[in-house]
Amino acid sequence: MLELNDVLVDGAEKTASMMAKEGQVTCLTGGDEQVRTRLLLAMMGLERVKSGFVSIDGEPLEPQTVSLFRGMMAYVPSDLRSDGEVVVYEPPSVQDVFALKDNREAAISNGLLAEEMKRTGATSPMKAQLLAVAVLRQRPILLVDGPEAASADYLRRLAADRRTVVVASDDDAILRMSDEVIEL
Repeated sequence: MLELNDVLVDGAEKTASMMAKEGQVTCLTGGDEQVRTRLLLAMMGLERVKSGFVSIDGEPLEPQTVSLFRGMMAYVPSDLRSDGEVVVYEPPSVQDVFALKDNREAAISNGLLAEEMKRTGATSPMKAQLLAVAVLRQRPILLVDGPEAASADYLRRLAADRRTVVVASDDDAILRMSDEVIEL
């Protein structure tokens, strides 16, 4: 179980608490989009928590546990952007994906990636690829920032496959398929 206990991050007006369980989809909604993103990043130890704590199965996120926590999670950002530049998105090749050290051990081939991208239901090639790569890494906890509505059924199936799925979204289709909705 992934837990936020009275967590306060930069930009938030109030604390957030949740218990995301295996086999369920938990949705963070409302409030500021950047705060929702910061909460997802805080779950991985990539965003400073002003107060409260993050834990997995009762074990608090601390400097000595952060690597272990990240090894249990896959994160899907809402988009890819660079500051100050106009960038045209071109999906990276499998070789580009494996250039990242953390992805080298994942068993992802061009054919497997293409099939998983189709399963996501996402209409954006970028969103489909980001979600597919995260899923193919086979981590027990999946954090998805701003998923497309078209991926709602796919995310529901992932949770049914004994994963803990946490999404940040205001989309009605995503909210409807979520087991728990946390209003920020």
